[in-house]
Amino acid sequence: MDKFLPRLPFADWIDNGVDWLTETFGSVFDGIAVLLETIVEGSVDILALVPSILLAVIFALLAWLISTRKIAIFSLAGFLFIDYLGYWYPMIQMLALVLTSVIFAIVIGIPIGIWASQQATTRKIVLPILDLMQTMPAFVYLIPAIFFFNIGVVPGVVASVIFSMPPTIRMTILGIEQVPNDLIEATDAFGSTTWQRLSKVQIPLAKQTMMAGVNQSIMLSLSMVVIASMVGAPGLGAKVYQAVTQLKTGVGVETGVAIVIVAIILDRITQSAGTKNQGGNK
Repeated sequence: MDKFLPRLPFADWIDNGVDWLTETFGSVFDGIAVLLETIVEGSVDILALVPSILLAVIFALLAWLISTRKIAIFSLAGFLFIDYLGYWYPMIQMLALVLTSVIFAIVIGIPIGIWASQQATTRKIVLPILDLMQTMPAFVYLIPAIFFFNIGVVPGVVASVIFSMPPTIRMTILGIEQVPNDLIEATDAFGSTTWQRLSKVQIPLAKQTMMAGVNQSIMLSLSMVVIASMVGAPGLGAKVYQAVTQLKTGVGVETGVAIVIVAIILDRITQSAGTKNQGGNK
């Protein structure tokens, strides 16, 4: 094939583009890094101030209010078990990373999803980009994040935001598009504006589907935070990485179980949050 078509230097173009972005917008990336690092470290400091037993009880009460009594009991027992194993502080670090990543994914993703649901041209542009984001290997996101933000907590958050954002955007588009046409026609007949139609009809009816997207974003963020430990992100993922590099099977299993417990709790709570207002939770 090389005899007929010369090989284009795509890799060199990408490297030159990354270098140009780093030199041109270095101050912007530094500001983003300071913001994200401040948010994560501040969240960790706040959570660390609360005694582990009290924080476990707070999470259990939150699970009881949003979900069910069984999930509340599991949350309490699960967090106390993590504390018993000695991984409470790494768990807090991981939780801060996940919550920060998911919040930014929601703040960025939901407006994009709403915009794409209302504009066909925007949707045609956004959907292929989402396909690329979801099929790209997770490790690839760490490479530019390291160049822009160095090693540490910030590239882990940035990579997690990018990796976990597509489900939120997709499910927002899907939920709004699934609103029955007769309701849309009724709002138009009453002279509602686009914002009134969205805020009063489409978004409330799409809330359950949108929460499903948030749920998936949380799960993807959890998986990415573990991978991000390879570039210096703290938390349980770092413990897993250390266990793998040092061949400590017991530590790896313990930290893996702790991650699974956190994942189950977050998954059940967000699932219940999406169905509660729809009458799906008793």
